[in-house]
Parts: sequence; C-alpha cells; structure tokens
Amino acid sequence: MRVGLIVNPIAGMGGKVALKGTDGVVEEAIRRGARPVSPDLVRLFLRELSHYPGARSIVFLTGPGPLGEDYLRELGFKFEVIPLEVRYREVDGVVIPDTGPEHTKALAREMLDKVSLILFAGGDGTARDIVSVVGKKVPILGIPTGVKMYSGVFAVSPEKAVEVLVKFLRGEARLEEREVRDIDEDSFRRDEVRAKTYWTALVPVVENLVQGSKEAVKADESEELEALAEAVAEEILENDGIYFLGSGSTIKRIKDSLGIEGTLLGVDVVEVKDGRARLLVKDATERDLLRFVDGDPKVVVTVVGGANFLFGRGNQQFSAEVLRRIPRENVLVVATPDKVKGPIRVYTGDREVDDKFRGYLRVRVSSWMERLVKVI
Repeated sequence: MRVGLIVNPIAGMGGKVALKGTDGVVEEAIRRGARPVSPDLVRLFLRELSHYPGARSIVFLTGPGPLGEDYLRELGFKFEVIPLEVRYREVDGVVIPDTGPEHTKALAREMLDKVSLILFAGGDGTARDIVSVVGKKVPILGIPTGVKMYSGVFAVSPEKAVEVLVKFLRGEARLEEREVRDIDEDSFRRDEVRAKTYWTALVPVVENLVQGSKEAVKADESEELEALAEAVAEEILENDGIYFLGSGSTIKRIKDSLGIEGTLLGVDVVEVKDGRARLLVKDATERDLLRFVDGDPKVVVTVVGGANFLFGRGNQQFSAEVLRRIPRENVLVVATPDKVKGPIRVYTGDREVDDKFRGYLRVRVSSWMERLVKVI
C-alpha cells in the first residue's frame, strides 16, 4: 500500500503567540517566541502508527527533508522521496524551511495516480492547496497541526489519524465528501471572520475520529445567546479575580456585557474588582497567560461548533503548560445547546493535561440551565 505524506513544517506556529494562523507572518511568530510544532506532531503520529501490525509494510511517497522525509527516516518507515528543492532561512536565530503553497501543490501533483491516500500535516491552507490539485481523485486526511482547522478533513488528533489510516487500509472507513473551508487570516487578525467553502474533498471517515466543519452561530440563536452572555457576565462581576476569556462569538458577547473592548478571536485577560471589569491584556499570547496563571485565574471558554473542541482549535494560547496550572473547577464552559449535542474534545498534545479535563463537565447552556457534557 502506497500512501502520500505532505508536511507543512511551519503550520501552527502562530497559535500560541496570538497570530490566529501562520500564513505570511512566520517571521512575526518567531519574534514573539514561536517555534515549529508540526514536526513533533508528525513524529507523534508516526510513533503511534509504528505500533500497528503491518505498518512497516506501508510505502510512503513524500517530500524531501522537512516536508516528510526527515520524520519517516528517523522512525524507520519505508519511503520514496519526490525530488524538490528546499531552501532554508534564519529568522532571529531560528532556522526554518523556506517553503510555501507551491511546494505543497508540487508534491500533491506528483502523488496523483500513485497513492491510495494523501496524508498531510497542516491546517486549512494546506488542505486548500492539496485539494486545488487533486480534487476528489484521491482521498485526503489531515493530521491536525494548524491553528484554526475549520475544514471537515482533519482527524481529531494525530493519534486518532492513525486509527483512521489503519481502518482505511483495512477497508473499514467510509469515504465521504467533506468541505474544505478557510478564512482570510488578515481579516481574522482584525477580528473579522470571512470564511467560505472553497472545495469538497474525499475523506476517509470513522465516527468520532474525524471532525466536522466549523459551524457559524445560527441567526435564531441570537436572543438566546445574548441572554446567556448577560447572565454569565453578571455572575463574573460578582466574583473578584483574574479571568482568561477565550475566543469566539459566544465569549465576545460576554466581554461586551462586561463593558470591555475584548477581541472576538483572541484570548483576553481581565481583572474583576468591586463589580467592575478591567482589561489587562488584549489578545494575549501563551506567554501573557503564564504571567497571570499563579493568580488562580478563572477560564471562560466555549465549544468550537462542528469540530466540538474545547481546547486545541483556534485557542492554542491555552497550551498544556497553561492548563496544567489551572484547576479543572476553574474552567467555565459556555455554549448554546446546539453546540453540545454530543461529546466535546480537548487536545493539547500532553496526555496528562488532556486526561485532567476528561469525564463530565458542566456547560452553561442558557441564562438559567447547565448541562453535563462528556469530554473525551
């Protein structure tokens, strides 16, 4: 069995440093302290895959060096390399591959008619680049290493991507057409969401192992959401302390009700004292959150609709290092009922931290009601 593997080695670098993505801003991400995350997640995927009988019989068709070859060689898998020139550059002492969409597209083009499946490590932009070349001629599956990942083509984690791959190779995964969605990252950084469906892709799907596309808030939820936000804001103002307020339209309504000019798509640090809220850090990075984490902060977050993630999609500022130091009971989840019809997920890349949040969490679903929701 021949499988394609395309790695975007700089994907996800903008997440922890509050850049909402990496397209066109990798230099700024590095200046803010970001380091590559995609290579380690690919290694995690391959280590997990190595435990499955027959995994060593897979022949991967991949790109040179950091585009796939390095990780397959390191972990002892069979592979063939597609010739492609990769240059490097140094930014503030960090050496990174100087790669872009043209590399991804060139690899995808060479894989057409040669592989049964294209695995890729990246985000929505990487998915777009691949599908623009292969269409629905070859199934694709994303190993999630990006920041946003609005598309319905990603496994819910690198480990679960292994399960989907194995079931696909055994003929146990069904093929579905899934949306490839992306947003304008420049608009995203200005707190404007301009997302649209660019393509549909053929994706191997195993229930609960592949995420859905991110959903927008329905118009008829607006009044219900406003009442929920006002109720939560009133309760926050009654309890002095430091609050980490997450991203998304649900939490933005809470920020508005608190009377602060918080971000729609970032994490804000707020101090509440004597019934008043004061914005301490707008659009905080992981480093900013770590400055306040010893002050017993409360975390207020929502669920990413469609993908059903609490942590790990679009809010990587809540890293494993941050969440390790925050008690589970300090996390308040706020979501409309439509977003919590099934289990929700946490993925930080640290199993111990993820396990801390697994089980059942109370989710505030209206101004007067909570629901127990399973976290897996």
